[in-house]
Amino acid sequence: MEETLERARRLVGEYSQEVRESLPDGAEIFDAHVHVGRDIDGFVAPYEELMAFLARDGVSHAFAFCMDEPDREPAFRAANDRTLAAAERSGGVLIPFVRLDLAQDPIDEATRCLDRGARGIKLHPRAQGFLLNDERLAPVFALAADRGVPILIHGGRGLPPIADHLMRLVDAYPDAQLIIAHAGIADLAGLSEAFGGRAGVFFDTSVWSPIDLLDMFHRVSPEQVLYASDYPYGQQPDSLFLSMRTARQAGLSDEQLRDILGRSAARIANGEPPLEPTEPHGRRTLEQPITFARIHHYLTMATPLLWTRQLDTIGVLGLALNACRERDGHQEARERIADLVACARDLWRSVPEAETDPERSELRRITFRLVHLADILTVTLVE
Repeated sequence: MEETLERARRLVGEYSQEVRESLPDGAEIFDAHVHVGRDIDGFVAPYEELMAFLARDGVSHAFAFCMDEPDREPAFRAANDRTLAAAERSGGVLIPFVRLDLAQDPIDEATRCLDRGARGIKLHPRAQGFLLNDERLAPVFALAADRGVPILIHGGRGLPPIADHLMRLVDAYPDAQLIIAHAGIADLAGLSEAFGGRAGVFFDTSVWSPIDLLDMFHRVSPEQVLYASDYPYGQQPDSLFLSMRTARQAGLSDEQLRDILGRSAARIANGEPPLEPTEPHGRRTLEQPITFARIHHYLTMATPLLWTRQLDTIGVLGLALNACRERDGHQEARERIADLVACARDLWRSVPEAETDPERSELRRITFRLVHLADILTVTLVE
């Protein structure tokens, strides 16, 4: 197991180096979505580990907020205080957002934290159990508009379509800048129709699927896109690799990539007006050799198994690995993918050998990172 784990770490290190070398000259990295704290789902983001995560890839700043904390009642007050303390301790690296629960004094808590230095508001309708037609949202948007701070709202899994209700709020409070997290995949078509080309509304890149980002890039302006990792759920080098490979696949320039990686988020943090949106990039279709479509299919089958802490009893990574051996061109790409998949398969098999739950969790997470890197390569194959 130790030998396989070391091989996995070497592979991750190699891709981290590749990401660093592929950054546009002069690019600043500003992560628009990180957590600090402890979630009731078991994920943790201690301050020291978050800061080390950001420093490893030269991230200069990050929008940071608490998780769905065990002590979130009342009103996320204790967790928000910890976020503010972490931001002060970071010396300006962390830009604190106040997280709200609409059921527990959201305006009082937002005002309290904004007065103490919070510079944004975080809303999570799935975790806090509200819909976007909730009448309690209007005062939050009004406060954000009045104080000139952005609202970052969960736009990922676990939601019904949200575009219509969200558009009514943005129309009513146009001075409230909005960041839709997770590329808005809960309602990407509706959200892009409502907000594509609208200055002051942004989509962050914190998703796991490269296909989602390719779809987003062809729907919204590059000036509306913010790089985000969703740490600790998103890790490196996967998050940067995903954003950069899909942006390149969509045809974005170095200058546009510099905006996505850092400059657009910095404008939000500095209170500057957003850039004027330009036309979206990319295509409405995804073309792949059938072999790579098969590899992608098997790798995506592995993802829910890893997330639900199962073993690969189906043998999906073996199928992906066998497909990598098919001789239909693209040898270098197939070999790179096969290296990642073979290591992931061996690491996944070793999970039962681990003696503690933390060790098993680490093996699963590194396995997922390898599978994720392989899938990004598979989807963003350059002909």
